[in-house]
Amino acid sequence: MERFQKALAAFDEANTEDPKKEIRDGQEIPFELLYSRWMGEWIERLEPKASEPLRLAARCQHLRRWMIPRTDYAPGRIGYLKWRKDLYKFHADQAAEILERVGYPQEIVQKVQEINLKKSLKDPDTQTIEDALCLVFLEYQFRDFLKKTPAEKMPDIIKKTWAKMSPKAREFALGLPFSKEELELIQDSLLR
Repeated sequence: MERFQKALAAFDEANTEDPKKEIRDGQEIPFELLYSRWMGEWIERLEPKASEPLRLAARCQHLRRWMIPRTDYAPGRIGYLKWRKDLYKFHADQAAEILERVGYPQEIVQKVQEINLKKSLKDPDTQTIEDALCLVFLEYQFRDFLKKTPAEKMPDIIKKTWAKMSPKAREFALGLPFSKEELELIQDSLLR
């Protein structure tokens, strides 16, 4: 377990460099550090007996994300998809470097990379990561996302998010503290 703690500490150290900050409980926290903790918390809720590679993958899902800004890519869907693909590889490479440094064997490093690269949604660990990503979005980012996204785009975004989640994650999602209006939007979107 010592190397697991070393890996988490190294992921956290890397993410403390994030220039984007959030205020939580009166403290300024680097956003990607906060995000990695949210991911870790959701994995523990979804799979209390999660494998070590899954727990590691959750905590390095957005490792140093700010280093590859969206603005470096063309606007629109094609630019967005290229950015996402490059990010997956970047995160996987960054994670591998840290995991190897703290002494993980290659088979665990590869499994963490496979989860982060989302090689197969048929893999239960990869599906659980996808569930956690969706739940972090819905719990912590949805409200702000609503404010800056055109209303006509929201039903499609909600349906796509919902389609990525397992039935178990959907149950968790329906238990989140949405406002009455947010919950109605989600329910109406899913009926379209």
